[in-house]
Amino acid sequence: MNGLIAKKIGMTTYFAEGNKAYPVTVLEAGPCVVTQVKSAAGDGYAAVQLGFGAKKEKSCTKAIKGHCAKAKASPQAVLREFKVADPAAFQPGQVIKSDIFAAGDMVKVTGSMKGRGNAGVVKRHGFHGGPGSHGQTDRLRHPGTNGAGSTPGRVYKGRRMAGHMGASTVTTRNLKVVLVDADKNLLLVRGAVPGAADGIVIIQKV
Repeated sequence: MNGLIAKKIGMTTYFAEGNKAYPVTVLEAGPCVVTQVKSAAGDGYAAVQLGFGAKKEKSCTKAIKGHCAKAKASPQAVLREFKVADPAAFQPGQVIKSDIFAAGDMVKVTGSMKGRGNAGVVKRHGFHGGPGSHGQTDRLRHPGTNGAGSTPGRVYKGRRMAGHMGASTVTTRNLKVVLVDADKNLLLVRGAVPGAADGIVIIQKV
């Protein structure tokens, strides 16, 4: 297993030897329960489905209840798949903890960044905006022209414009694990990871 489902706790400062201070993100990695094992023969690919976070039965669908019951596990709030080389090494109901990681490992973390709602081009793309004087009235934070008028007579796809900002999936790569607390299932990763506190992230070795 090269990855786990985790919850972002927040950021703090890690003091290492030599009076060095590093900004780190605290992640609650696991424990994760194996809810399903997929093989190349039966499913076309080899993977293990993990569940994270117990969920109240009254707020679960019958499908989730039945799916987790096959693995003899309580209903899980989050389900994610991870590719593995040998699916036969895993069994439904098996618990995987944060001790699969070690200090010094390089990982990538995938999460959903904070949603910022609708934003203009100055905030969303860093546009300079219009002039602040010389007769301008209402163009200070506007984008300007969107293209030619007659040819092609339309706005090209991909043009940077105002719109919804954030709430997209982002992966931060090459982050270093500086500390592993297996008893509390905590990982300290150097640097920032996407998402807000209490958000769900996927952490994988690189």
